[in-house]
Amino acid sequence: MAELLRSIAVRLRELINDRRRAPRYRVRLPLSVTLIDAPPVIPGGRRKLSLDGYTRDVSATGLAIIVPAIRIGDRYLTGEDRQLRISLELPTGPVELVALPVRHEQLDAEDADDVGFLIGVQIAEMSREDRERFERFIALLRRNR
Repeated sequence: MAELLRSIAVRLRELINDRRRAPRYRVRLPLSVTLIDAPPVIPGGRRKLSLDGYTRDVSATGLAIIVPAIRIGDRYLTGEDRQLRISLELPTGPVELVALPVRHEQLDAEDADDVGFLIGVQIAEMSREDRERFERFIALLRRNR
């Protein structure tokens, strides 16, 4: 059922007009996600929890990420006013960014390559240096398309 809805949405975008402002590039990059508003230490003295995942695609303004769970501890990654800190592993080294989740869906068993949750995020903040490195990476993807 989810696959049917996804294919209908894709076709509508093609027919009407894709609302996305920046072109997306399909690339799988490792990443780590933490919640910005999470306490610095989890009860019991452990370090802050994070989830490891990867990208499905990237653009200059956002990412589609896949993570194994929708929560870190007892807090959801998605929700109103939620901010995520993402450490993204580019081929030239990691970049850090703050992102806002804008959509999510659980991937079904039919998505054999991807397991877990797909979360679409909008990039909200990035240091100047990381932004420059990220944009160089996007330009490289554009040239190799």
